[in-house]
Amino acid sequence: MAAIRVAVNGATGKMGREVVAALCREPDMEPVGAVCRQPRGNSLNLPDGSGDIPLSTSLEEVLKSTSPHVLVDFSNAEVSMAAAPVAARRGVNLVIGTTGLSPENLQELDRITKEQSIGIIVAPNFALGAVLLMHLARQAAPFFEYVDIIEMHHEAKIDAPSGTALAMARGIAQGRQYKRNHPEKEPLPGTRGGEYNGVGIHSVRMAGRSAHHEVIFGTGGQTLSLRHDTLGRDCYMPGVMRAIREAVNLKGLVVGLDKILGL
Repeated sequence: MAAIRVAVNGATGKMGREVVAALCREPDMEPVGAVCRQPRGNSLNLPDGSGDIPLSTSLEEVLKSTSPHVLVDFSNAEVSMAAAPVAARRGVNLVIGTTGLSPENLQELDRITKEQSIGIIVAPNFALGAVLLMHLARQAAPFFEYVDIIEMHHEAKIDAPSGTALAMARGIAQGRQYKRNHPEKEPLPGTRGGEYNGVGIHSVRMAGRSAHHEVIFGTGGQTLSLRHDTLGRDCYMPGVMRAIREAVNLKGLVVGLDKILGL
């Protein structure tokens, strides 16, 4: 069977480099092209020493010259939304790991999949442990009255709350309004954090952190805490590789790695 040809958008970023390295380790995959925001030459050396692949600031140019089966995108929401129709017009399926996509963005991606008959997988988090955390939190949610999410990331993360925390809050609430304590006095505004249907969300940004999510449920006389810690970006790669294999023959939009895992 021919290898899955994969191009990477945002290939010179931290996550992009991890994806390229992971692709080199997979016998059924082949990295064929790379896209970056700033000019960095015409080629990208592969980390396993097997050669190089075309590198360009033009997604259109890379897709035209390399004909990938799948485009993996770890850029940002704006860039991802611009890349999707470009890839779709060439029949290239997508795996998008960008956070910050709005419900309107997802509706647009769904429209693109139907119009161009391609597949798109969007996941706010590719760490299998984080996906299981979201699954377990949804299972626990009906048994508690209060819930808070604490998420901690490095100081350079561009969005707050994280896409994972927001997806978790939406999954936990699912139309339900949780109880939320609002103190009579708040000497420091915003101390109670953000809120989604009564689900409190608290974001911490500081050096020394990677990605950490904790869900704390509470009801009369008891609490339940569920937590996942990301210690390195390599933890995302098994999920990304699985999504690529699923995306090859996919038609339509899939949101969340849990759908691929059958959770």
